[in-house]
Amino acid sequence: MPLGARVIRHGALAGAMAALLAGCSSNDNFEQPKPLPEIESTVWLDEVWDTSIGDGADEQLLFLQPTLSYGELFAVSADGELASLNPENGDYNWDTELDRSILAGVGADANQLYLGTRDGQLLALSREEQGGEVWSVDLPSEILAPPQSNGSVVVVQTIDGKAVGFSTSDGEKLWQYDGSIPVLSFRGNATPRVGDEVTLLAFASGEVVAVLSESGQPLWQYSVGEPSGRTELERLVDVDGTPVVRDGVAYVTGYQGSVAAVDMRSGQEIWKQQASSFQSPTLDYGNIYISGSDGVITAFSVFNRKELWKQDQLEWRQTTGLLPVDGYLLTGDYEGYVHVLSQLDGSLQGQRQVDDAGLRVPMIRNGDLIYIYGNSGELAAYRLQESD
Repeated sequence: MPLGARVIRHGALAGAMAALLAGCSSNDNFEQPKPLPEIESTVWLDEVWDTSIGDGADEQLLFLQPTLSYGELFAVSADGELASLNPENGDYNWDTELDRSILAGVGADANQLYLGTRDGQLLALSREEQGGEVWSVDLPSEILAPPQSNGSVVVVQTIDGKAVGFSTSDGEKLWQYDGSIPVLSFRGNATPRVGDEVTLLAFASGEVVAVLSESGQPLWQYSVGEPSGRTELERLVDVDGTPVVRDGVAYVTGYQGSVAAVDMRSGQEIWKQQASSFQSPTLDYGNIYISGSDGVITAFSVFNRKELWKQDQLEWRQTTGLLPVDGYLLTGDYEGYVHVLSQLDGSLQGQRQVDDAGLRVPMIRNGDLIYIYGNSGELAAYRLQESD
């Protein structure tokens, strides 16, 4: 999806800006993607099972992330097909037609699933009753990221810059945090990271905010990026990637901002490096890996922040978030290819097209199985195999 097509307006703009955005057709791009790299594969993806979940994203710019929860794999399509699958063999535990248009999901806890609908509602559905509705509530506006729950509170982030916590038992509104929202932002929201005690929220303003999960009381705020430039496009600093927490440190990235390590207790910056990404950072083997907004993938050392390598052969191919698997990194692209990179030096080691409608949401790992959900609704499990 071209960058221009992802930009949405939140307020009145000057005529020049409106004309610029109107000129961003679905075929335009600020930069042309590099051609598919020609490589000699040393690893490949071996398909274990596959199935189809409705119409997938139904040719819409949606981020319908499947989830693996308590031994079940859940996936939903834009046209309302919701399925529970055995993650080992792809057999259906159950599936249901919701008769609702879905924009966000799937969130899950031990008892319920959570979805956001096109008409601005949050749905809580029973796992035991095969997706039967438990409750629904109206939201301030639409949500695009999966609702997240710690079992007692479920948190959503709306496209108008609000975060709201609801009781999982009955949908009662517990709290609301109003973040600032710029004139322009990208279509997409970071998924809230909801812990037992602390929830991390990331906004289009470039801010990451920690609040108490049960009450929404703010604890600290950190700026991943500061708007700069003369135009609103130049001032975009969205944080669309979910913060990653490891050993009491939150790692965050933003568009035209930075990758930063922040102390979870105080919100104090530990270190930062210039970066630009729509995705969550990935940590593995003492390194942090960034899937850049320009498709360039970069590795940094967590310990000394030194750049270790940079891979630019996927530039502007709209790469997804990165999945670490046994010394490799997997990322998808807009043509539906999965690319396998070495964590050691970033070299491309393998590739496979899994959905010609493209890939947008991050892949999921469970043991030696990798789950990939394509834009067309193709959901499949693979194993990574090395050549002898």
